[in-house]
Amino acid sequence: MKKKVTVIILLFIVIAFGGAMYYLYSKNAEDPVVYETETPSTQTIVKKTVATGSILPLEEVLIKPNISGVIEEVFVEGGDFVKSGDLLARIKVVPNLSALNDARNTIEDAKIALEDQKRNLDRQKSLFEKGVVSQVDLERAQLTFDQAKQSYAAANKRYDIVKTGTTKGFGNSANTQIRATVSGMVLEVPVEVGNQVIEANNFNEGTTIAAIADVEKMIFEGKVDESEVGKIRENLPLEITVGAIENAVFDAVLDYIAPKGNAENGAIQFEIKGTLNKQDTTFIRAGLSANASIILGRADSVMAVKEALVQFDGKTKKPFVEVATGDQQFERRDLELGISDGIFVEIKSGIDKDDKIKVWNAIKPEEFGG
Repeated sequence: MKKKVTVIILLFIVIAFGGAMYYLYSKNAEDPVVYETETPSTQTIVKKTVATGSILPLEEVLIKPNISGVIEEVFVEGGDFVKSGDLLARIKVVPNLSALNDARNTIEDAKIALEDQKRNLDRQKSLFEKGVVSQVDLERAQLTFDQAKQSYAAANKRYDIVKTGTTKGFGNSANTQIRATVSGMVLEVPVEVGNQVIEANNFNEGTTIAAIADVEKMIFEGKVDESEVGKIRENLPLEITVGAIENAVFDAVLDYIAPKGNAENGAIQFEIKGTLNKQDTTFIRAGLSANASIILGRADSVMAVKEALVQFDGKTKKPFVEVATGDQQFERRDLELGISDGIFVEIKSGIDKDDKIKVWNAIKPEEFGG
């Protein structure tokens, strides 16, 4: 019995020894880890953040009527260039019956007053010729008659305006003629012949007849997230890309950042505006979607390395890299970093352009026992 136990123990020792030897042999047979290296490169690094928005005119003027009615004629369409004072449309007035009746009654009252003053003037003339009244009394009667005559004429003009929207002597000032108040391009004409329009007054903003803007003065209007708004400031350069215009970048300057943000989809967004530099060759249509790259910083032709090569000390959090000193031998070098674009980071000091920096190889899953 004892002999059998001894044999089993010896067999176990032999097997364990053999397994250990095989394991050591396998480990020695594995290829040693070889780290690749990269040298710094010269890069132009641009640090930026992106805002989405659209291209809009700097100033857009909405032309509205000052009288209600129906569109009788339209003389322009979107894309036309107009000058201040050009005729855009004509309105046919649909008179208000109450106002028309009041205007007609005013005419009747003025007519009665005029006839009364005519009789008084004739009577004063007769008495003056007989020497009963003085020249002053006659002139006073003439003045009163002239005033009554003027009131009668004004009542008739008022009636014409209520009925047709205009009257004799107004010419280009007629309410029914809608004219441009500024020079520029007609962006849109949202009305057609036969549409009813409402005048602009204290209680109603009125119906828009046309929208006019100077398309040579365009701006980018967009929004940035609250996490980015602290990084930007006015007068920073912008690079505008428009989806509808391929292979084109338009320069602009950030000139407005909203002091108050608005909640949109659970995030606070701040409005920004940037004025585009004048474009002589490319026509940018109003309302096009665009993206603006806000240039936060720029470093031209500087020494840089890939951000993936930079390590950070676990205690001090200071950046460093490992530089080759021999065959698969490396030493730590602390760095002073500049700006980064997320791929490359500027190196201000710590290494030379000829140094070979250690590239961390991917760790194999087998080393974790997986």
